[in-house]
Amino acid sequence: MIKQSISVFVQAKSTYIRIKKDQMLQENVNLKPFNTFGITVYSKYFASFSTVGELKDLLSLLNDRNLLILGGGSNVLFQGDFDGVVLRNEIKGVERIEETKEEVVLKVGAGEAWHSFVLHAIEEGLGGVENLSLIPGSVGASPMQNIGAYGVEIKDVFESLEALEIETGKLRVFSHEDCQFGYRESVFKKALKGKFVITSVSYRLSKFPQLNTSYGAIEEELRLMGVEQPSIKDVSDAVIAIRKSKLPDPKSIGNAGSFFKNPVISKQQFNELRMHHENIPSYAVDENNVKVPAGWLIDQSGWKGKTMGEFGVHKRQALVLVNYENAKGADIFDLSEQIIRDIHSRYGIQLEREVNII
Repeated sequence: MIKQSISVFVQAKSTYIRIKKDQMLQENVNLKPFNTFGITVYSKYFASFSTVGELKDLLSLLNDRNLLILGGGSNVLFQGDFDGVVLRNEIKGVERIEETKEEVVLKVGAGEAWHSFVLHAIEEGLGGVENLSLIPGSVGASPMQNIGAYGVEIKDVFESLEALEIETGKLRVFSHEDCQFGYRESVFKKALKGKFVITSVSYRLSKFPQLNTSYGAIEEELRLMGVEQPSIKDVSDAVIAIRKSKLPDPKSIGNAGSFFKNPVISKQQFNELRMHHENIPSYAVDENNVKVPAGWLIDQSGWKGKTMGEFGVHKRQALVLVNYENAKGADIFDLSEQIIRDIHSRYGIQLEREVNII
């Protein structure tokens, strides 16, 4: 059922603007609770939606206003106040829409917390996303970013998604091919950026999963746990333990996880670098290219653990930039610029941000 009113978040020092009977936008809303960096910035207008109908109603009223769709706020860095409308996606729900003897397709509301969905899949005995445990953010962001960790990416389990076209208000189904997945990329970060709002995502999961434990320290963590024949829950628990040991909890220290992508360079460039940096690691991408860990480059360049007052680079993970207290987004962005320039100067490699800069 479509609700008759638009749900909103009440923030101190905010006022309401009535734009239509039973529908409201808030004005001058602090976005600190809605971004994991914990940056204090204000949005000119703000509202949330929990159904496709509510989203359609809002879009029909907003016309050409500057618009930003927020999910979990785990992949954005606000440099300053947002002079437009922030709409927070709160479409929830998980349902089985297809099932065979071997697989199940789950359709998940885009506003669901990603980790909560992963735990739900594990409880149902469905494998495929256990390696992606404890990744912050919402389900709707998962295909946009093609999130990945420990040898698994969303594209490996993705079935389809539904998204509302902002200009027309029409709901469209996107197939795997339509999404044009790449490394931390999709069509929604390129040609269709800002043109659609993802409302649900469907994943094809296995009743008899093939566990992926060879990546990173999963096998070692399972050994420490005393697990010889792991289940999907065991793999999830191992991933959670590893992530907690390396990555700061956004509830304690503001961050957006990995700030930079791992750069892909040619084998020729890598071989030239190895002549001067013997220990530089790499992972094969194809016969002509390799991926170099950005964290290693940043660590070797002396940035890991560097603190600049209220912000800096995390002491245990060089890929993570952090807001310790009340840093400004512009300060963290400037830090990322310094790191990018330094890595390029040292290695001739151009780092690319994984986080969206607003």
